Amino acid sequence: MAKITDALSRPLRDLRISVTDRCNFRCTYCMPKEVFGDDYPFLPKSELLTFEEMTRLARLFSQLGVRKIRITGGEPLLRQDIPVLIKQLNDIDHINDIGMTTNAVLLGKYGEQLYEAGLRRLNISLDALDEDVFGKMNGRGVKPQIVLEQIDRAKEIGFDLKVNMVVQKGVNDEEIIPMATYFKERGITLRFIEFMDVGNDNKWSFTKVVTKRDIFSQLVQHFKLKPLGANYFGEVAQRYRYTDNGAEVGFITSVSESFCSTCTRARLSSDGKLYTCLFATDGFDLRKLLRSNKRDEQLLDYIKSVWTKRADRYSDERTEATATSKRKIDMSYIGG
Repeated sequence: MAKITDALSRPLRDLRISVTDRCNFRCTYCMPKEVFGDDYPFLPKSELLTFEEMTRLARLFSQLGVRKIRITGGEPLLRQDIPVLIKQLNDIDHINDIGMTTNAVLLGKYGEQLYEAGLRRLNISLDALDEDVFGKMNGRGVKPQIVLEQIDRAKEIGFDLKVNMVVQKGVNDEEIIPMATYFKERGITLRFIEFMDVGNDNKWSFTKVVTKRDIFSQLVQHFKLKPLGANYFGEVAQRYRYTDNGAEVGFITSVSESFCSTCTRARLSSDGKLYTCLFATDGFDLRKLLRSNKRDEQLLDYIKSVWTKRADRYSDERTEATATSKRKIDMSYIGG
C-alpha cells in the first residue's frame, strides 16, 4: 500500500462519491430552479458509473490512503438500489468510515436497508424550521416537518447524525437560534455552513455570507460553549460543546477561515471524473480509463499522478472577483 501526498504535502484520506446529478430539491444555493428547470439535461444512465465501477475505484483509492468515503449527489437516495453500493463499499479493506449527505425526504424508504448494508453516518440538510423560509430555500415548498420526521426515524434506527444548515444573510439567518435550540435539546449535532461560491448559478457574493464569527456571537448570547480540538488531521468542522448537556455544534468556515492547508479530499463525479477541489473547473476522466480496460496498476499510476501534482488552494486565494468570474463545477454535480 502506497500512501501519497500532493504538492503541498497533503495526504489523500477522503473520497467523496457523487452517485447522481439529480435532486428532488431546487435549493437556491445549489440547484436554483431558474437554471435547473424541468427540461434540464441531466446525465443519461449510460454515462453514470456503475456500482461495480465505483467500488473498483474506491478499492484503488483505499490502496493510496483513503479511509473515509462519503456518498453524495445530487440527492443520493434518488439512485436506484443505493444500499447495494453501500454493501459493496463496506466490504473494502481499510475503508473504516462510510457516510452519506442527504435531504432525507426518501430516507423512510431506504433507512433500514442502508443501515443493514453498513452505513452508519448521515449528514442531513435542513436550512430552517420556519415553513415559509425552508419552502422557499428548497425551491419545492417541502415542509421542514417532513425532514424532521426522518431525522427522528434515523435516530431510532441508530445512525450517527449531523444536520447541515447553510446560512445566508437576509434569507435564513433569523433561524440560527431556533435551529440551535431544537437540535441541542435532542442531542443532535448541528453544523452551520458559510454560504459558498460553489458553481456559477447561486448569485453568490461576500455580502450574503454570515461568517462563523457572526453566528458564534449570536450563539453565546443564549448558550455556554466550550471549544473542542480536532479529532483528526483534515477535520473540516470547528467543533464546540454545549456545557450543560454535552451536545455539539460545528462550523464549516471555508469562506472566512479557509482550511485548504489540511484538505485531504478527492471527489468523484457520478460520470467518473476525478476532481481535486470543490471549486475546480475541470476533472480527470477515470470512466474513460475504466471502460478502455485499463489494469488496476495503470489506474493507480494515473490517480497517483493527479494527486501528487495537486496544488489547489482556492479558498485561500478567493476574492470577490475570482469568485464571480471563475468557471466552477456545480455542487449538484460533484457533491458538497
